[in-house]
Amino acid sequence: MNLATYFKSFVPHNTPIPFAEKLRSGLAGGIAIFALAWALHHLPQHEYPLLLLGSMAASAVLLFAVPHSPLAQPWNLVGGHFVSALTGWLCALYIGDPLLAAGIAVGTAIFLMYVLNCLHPPGAATALTLVLGATQFEKMGWHWVALIVFANAVISLLLAMLINSALPHRRYPLSPVAPAKPASAPIVVAETQDIAWALTQMDSALDINIDDLTQIYAMAQEHARSRMDAKLK
Repeated sequence: MNLATYFKSFVPHNTPIPFAEKLRSGLAGGIAIFALAWALHHLPQHEYPLLLLGSMAASAVLLFAVPHSPLAQPWNLVGGHFVSALTGWLCALYIGDPLLAAGIAVGTAIFLMYVLNCLHPPGAATALTLVLGATQFEKMGWHWVALIVFANAVISLLLAMLINSALPHRRYPLSPVAPAKPASAPIVVAETQDIAWALTQMDSALDINIDDLTQIYAMAQEHARSRMDAKLK
């Protein structure tokens, strides 16, 4: 990578998303956080209150700005927060140095989310929250902390299903679709301009940029070419 290309990477990446979709995403995220806070406030409260986790704001970005992202799907949302909360809780209990506990909690949470196929970036913030608020959460007890995380994650999931279903061009949750067998047709190689055009036809944001898509497409073509060459030998 030359110096000019390197500095260009700091320039904002334009996303071909209609203004209406951006507005819908912002409104949906704001309404969801308000509804989540309202629900937590009005649910039965016992010895300790049900808290609104700050990491849910980050989850709202995924759920309502890029709901079709794999990182925003139900297992990623719920599983990611639970795994991360457990990691943060254990690190807070057994690691005396809060700085070390914070680093280990976040790193371990990322690793476990990867292993369990529930990668959800805001989950790492949940792990960090448990470490930073160790004194408060230890006083509350693990069962109450688990209830807080459960309430935050599950209510957020229900809101994502409800709100996204009411918005145009959205499908949430996004079910995996088996690839269809391509019909016989002349071989046409898509170029970067074709990929850029296709992105402008999408009414929702994708968690990937055109450079990554172009690279993935080129790698897929090379892999397909190698596979065909192997079959012909």
